[in-house]
Amino acid sequence: MTTSRRRLLLAAGAALLPRAASCAAPSPFGVASFSYQARLNAERGLRDPLRFLRFCRERGAGGAQIAIPAGDAAELGALRRYLDDTGMWLEGSVRLPRDAADLPRFDADVQAAKSAGATVLRTVMLSGRRYESFATAEDFRRFRETSAASVRLAAPVVERRQMRLALENHKDYRAEELIDLLRKLASPAVGVTVDTGNSIALLEQPLETVEALAPWAFSVHLKDMAIDEHRDGFLLSEVPFGQGFLDLPALVAALRKRRPEVRFSIEMATRDPLLVPCLTERYWATFDTLPGGVLARMLALVRERKEGRPLPRVATLSADALLRREDENVRLCLAYAARRLAADPRAYGVSPAQ
Repeated sequence: MTTSRRRLLLAAGAALLPRAASCAAPSPFGVASFSYQARLNAERGLRDPLRFLRFCRERGAGGAQIAIPAGDAAELGALRRYLDDTGMWLEGSVRLPRDAADLPRFDADVQAAKSAGATVLRTVMLSGRRYESFATAEDFRRFRETSAASVRLAAPVVERRQMRLALENHKDYRAEELIDLLRKLASPAVGVTVDTGNSIALLEQPLETVEALAPWAFSVHLKDMAIDEHRDGFLLSEVPFGQGFLDLPALVAALRKRRPEVRFSIEMATRDPLLVPCLTERYWATFDTLPGGVLARMLALVRERKEGRPLPRVATLSADALLRREDENVRLCLAYAARRLAADPRAYGVSPAQ
């Protein structure tokens, strides 16, 4: 997309966004902090949850998802008052306890988030990607054991604090594996942060994954994806809403059908495409029981929905240009969400989609 066209789209999108103060109701669409990784790295002070909430509100968001550090009571109280005053919502992001000795730290993080006004805490079991982190099926089996143990340690804490812990499908567990973990745990306080794009990297079909995980959805990472062929598999890239191949209205409807109260955190990562090397031997090391038909379906999807132009890349942008691109991308997502994905767009100050 040319710079001039991007600016025109941004201007059109911004016109659709309501001013935060005039919203009749808080928008269910917020921003996950990962959407602003470049800015958060450049402006460390923006990692403060209150500053980040204000930053997101200026862009028309109804809430935010960000790590909430255990601070003093006055800071946490100020954050909660801001939520009360503005009608915004807040979700936390927390690390699971490594072991029993780490439980006091985890409990303090949960309590801080609750004091700040959050009710949901998103977490991940693996910070990397399954096909890059594990060389053998045995490596992955050990990871499943240790991650399940961490979740079992965490569950009584969030239950006692009356909070909800949401495990993200983070390019680690396939949907059926994550559901199996949740069923065995059987805790009403532990569910899922449903990411609408991550599981494509594990050869899952987007709508099928969302429909499978929707009953456990406590929160959502909403993203659109573009895809292209590669000799080792395929390339996957986050793009502004409406510019990718995901059927966002269908994904949102599937989630609302099972969890009408769920909120959506836009996660628009402005970065170069990710390689999913599903045609390499290393990729299959932890998928020893996955049928070949799964790969065939994904490669067919790639051929059908691949981009007719190169996927967006940002590695050559200057630091300032990257910050501008990142902000443009998030604003475009918020504008699209307000106009095309709101259950009743008029509730958030915009006209219904044509």
